[in-house]
Order: sequence, then C-alpha cells, then structure tokens
Amino acid sequence: MAQTFRNIPLTLNTDGKAHPVENGFAAVTALLGLIAAITSIWPGLHLLSSWTGLIGVCTGLWAQMISATTAERFVAILGLGASAVGLYLGLAHGGLWGGVIG
Repeated sequence: MAQTFRNIPLTLNTDGKAHPVENGFAAVTALLGLIAAITSIWPGLHLLSSWTGLIGVCTGLWAQMISATTAERFVAILGLGASAVGLYLGLAHGGLWGGVIG
C-alpha cells in the first residue's frame, strides 16, 4: 500500500501571507530568551542575563499582541518563557544593577 508523504514546510507564515514584523519579533524574543537563559547559569553574568531577560519579556509580550499565526505565538511563548527564567535567575544572582549603583 502506497503512503503519501506530506511535505510540511518550516515556516511561521502558516496562513500563506508574509508577516515580516511579527516573525521578526518572534525571532528576536527567541534569541533574547536563549541568551538570557544560557547566561543565567553563571552568577557573574547576572547583568547580561537580567537585562536580556527583561528586554526579551517586553518583546515577547509585544510579539504576543501582534502575532498573526499560531506558529508565531508558539515561538514567542518559548522565547518569553526562556527570557523570564533568565530574568528571574539574573535578579536572584544580583539584579539589574548588581552593585553598580548603590
């Protein structure tokens, strides 16, 4: 029996229309989340992890507001969660200012 293979493209534009701004916000959120989560492993990088986490949370929330497809929302939520983890661990390791002020 012959089976058909469906070629499912890897794209965030699942509705067939181009969404460059929405895709950009989702990608930036994912990148910032990845940076924040990885740098939160080392306590000495708390400034980098907390600031990238904060910016990633803000861009992730905006990406959720303007997203047009489910794939964009999926990437934005993953980046948003990773950014939040990086932000929280960065705050626990020294915060946004971390002795630079005060």
